[in-house]
Amino acid sequence: QVQLVESGGGWVQAGGSLRLSCAASGLTFSTYAMAWFRQAPGNEREFVGTISRSGNKTYTASSVKGRFTISRDNAKNTLYLQMNSLKPEDSATYYCAAALAFMAITIRSYDYWGQGTQVTVSS
Repeated sequence: QVQLVESGGGWVQAGGSLRLSCAASGLTFSTYAMAWFRQAPGNEREFVGTISRSGNKTYTASSVKGRFTISRDNAKNTLYLQMNSLKPEDSATYYCAAALAFMAITIRSYDYWGQGTQVTVSS
């Protein structure tokens, strides 16, 4: 049974930082491309960033480029999202996702999803 469990969310003031983690189990982690998405109340789920199976390639959305960094540790079966210079508009529930394929930016490309972790950025 595949499980993706996010952690690290919370409340932070604008300009602050948070590091999200996603612990994976029940799958061969190194064979999956991974991604982060987010969804704010009333909005559609949107792509944040993706990372290749080996971790040597990443791609992030323009809205977070230069502020967010996605990484992974295949030895620990864990995905990370380092979020710096946070803005109130970054407030959302953040989800990690796994795709038995290449990096992708569309929701339908991903096979497994976590339950999400809430991030709230106050102004």
